[in-house]
Amino acid sequence: MRLLLLGGTEFVGRAVAEEALARDWQVTVFNRGRHEPPAGAAALRGDRSAAGGLAALERDGAGEWDVVVDTWTGAPSAVRDAARLLAGRAGHYVYVSSRSVYAYPAPAGLDEDGPLVEASPDAGEVEYAEAKRGGELAAEAAFGDRALLARAGLILGPYENVGRLPWWLTRIAGAARGGTLGGRVLAPGPRDLPLQYIDVRDLAAWLLDAAERGLGGPYNLVSPPGHATFGELLEACVAATGSDAELCWTAPETVLAAGVEPWIELPIWLPPGELYDTVHQGDVSRALAAGLRCRPVAETVAATWEWLCALGGRAPHRPDRPRVGLDPEREARVLAAPAAGAP
Repeated sequence: MRLLLLGGTEFVGRAVAEEALARDWQVTVFNRGRHEPPAGAAALRGDRSAAGGLAALERDGAGEWDVVVDTWTGAPSAVRDAARLLAGRAGHYVYVSSRSVYAYPAPAGLDEDGPLVEASPDAGEVEYAEAKRGGELAAEAAFGDRALLARAGLILGPYENVGRLPWWLTRIAGAARGGTLGGRVLAPGPRDLPLQYIDVRDLAAWLLDAAERGLGGPYNLVSPPGHATFGELLEACVAATGSDAELCWTAPETVLAAGVEPWIELPIWLPPGELYDTVHQGDVSRALAAGLRCRPVAETVAATWEWLCALGGRAPHRPDRPRVGLDPEREARVLAAPAAGAP
């Protein structure tokens, strides 16, 4: 198979490139050149946000491909322009979208037929949900039923450049018993809170399998709800890092009363409620029926820690995403509250 990756050097794109190369596919990466593609991939350079940025794909002999995978997050018009250009030279177009395209709030159990945000394939820079929905519309306009819309949810695993799982690993690894907090780590409850996420490598494998089979249309791409719990995730972090940290499970009411911001200050975690249902309770039966397989959380955590250690413990970070994590002084104040550590 001949694969063109629009992106392909960070997180999802990197995982797709490595999975394709492992299958002996011919891989071409088109990007701005800020990061080198994996060994074995050909490179084309261009900036999709600039005038003439697709020139490398327009040249005679630039190539034809069986599959295009597009990880673009910005202006939908960039997806529109690329998809139009490639419609006659590629068999299938895979657009890595997001479950954020559903109108908020998305009730628990929502499948791919749920109501969507209003968006345009011709839009410039817009909010994230509109950008992803506009990208979907652009891909469908050019490729029709040859467009596969992968509505990913929370993505974890090696190469993560938004800081969620790397923050927890770094925080827990540094929680030595003799440290400032005595090895105690604020663990927001409930401990058995079900999570819904996908390992980036499982996402990559499913995308290539689905493209090879010619699947089209939208698919929610996350694990079944409750594939792991928040307790299992943090306990896997303790095991992977070899830390002697003490996870202090604290009721969500106590955490919220202290003014701690879910998802941002305590990455991945959302207390039960409307936003939690939107993120962690989607229906994924269609993807499961189409072959989605999700590895155990311990494997995701261990591989992320191994990758993080290889980088010297400092993960890359996308400049367009906010920094995450809880200030140690704020964490100490929550841990000192009378209800902290409650099961």
